[in-house]
Amino acid sequence: MKSRLHENIKYLMVNQDDETWGLYITTIGFQSIKPGTDYPPKQHPSAYWFSPETGRKLNEFQILYITHGEGVFESDSCRKVKVKEGSVIILFPGEWHSYKPVKNKGWDEYWIGCKGKFVDNLLSNEFISPANPVIHIGFNEMLVGLLKQGLEVATLQKTAYQQRLAGITSHLISYVYYIEKNNAFRDKDAVVMIEKARMMMREESDEIRSPEKIAKRLNLSYSWFRRIFKQYTGLSPAQYMMEIKIQQAKDLLVGSSMPIKEIAYSLNFLNLSYFITFFKSRTGMPPGDYRSKVRGE
Repeated sequence: MKSRLHENIKYLMVNQDDETWGLYITTIGFQSIKPGTDYPPKQHPSAYWFSPETGRKLNEFQILYITHGEGVFESDSCRKVKVKEGSVIILFPGEWHSYKPVKNKGWDEYWIGCKGKFVDNLLSNEFISPANPVIHIGFNEMLVGLLKQGLEVATLQKTAYQQRLAGITSHLISYVYYIEKNNAFRDKDAVVMIEKARMMMREESDEIRSPEKIAKRLNLSYSWFRRIFKQYTGLSPAQYMMEIKIQQAKDLLVGSSMPIKEIAYSLNFLNLSYFITFFKSRTGMPPGDYRSKVRGE
């Protein structure tokens, strides 16, 4: 009978089409490290096995999810930190690191190893960073479900399974990013204020023409409001209001017979010329062309 290790760990072959896809998976697995057990098990290939005392460098990204137990992690860019149940660990190519469970507690770990332009882009644009390799998101059933689904796909290895694994992995990474961003807003009052502001921008756009006025109505300092709003939405309040205007303009262009000049006036643009220039900068075409294209005229 095969050991639990071999039943739950896959090291995968990759072809040229897989590499061209932009994201491909090198390994995926699960292992349960019992209290008092040596770590890591020696059945791993030499390219992946390491001693926690000396650490290692990989030539790929890995995402680990610790679902039970606790341990420690350290790397070139991160001093030794505690790893607890519900922690995600990101390993970066070329970055020295070491990690292990606490000897008398052990842990359960899932992981996916991957390469490709997708994760390279995340690193170069600082969506992920070696300075922040341990992210605590708590136990999440959906994340475990994605990892189990990935293990099943890797076990069956049907045609184009690498592309299916790439989809699961990109979903997993984006979901971790989503949870981390939302966990940063534990101040429920701040979230309520942002949601109120967004509702005002959408429902009272005729009356409220500046983000400063919104901050004043909510009894907030504008500097604080702008900083928190951008952290939460990715856009400044002024940018967010302009995006709402663009969406409203699209709706009016397609769903009404209003002249373009009247649409510009109804949305409080300074003049028709500015509206046309702004609309084209956001959509790639003037309002009249957009109306004709979407209507199929």
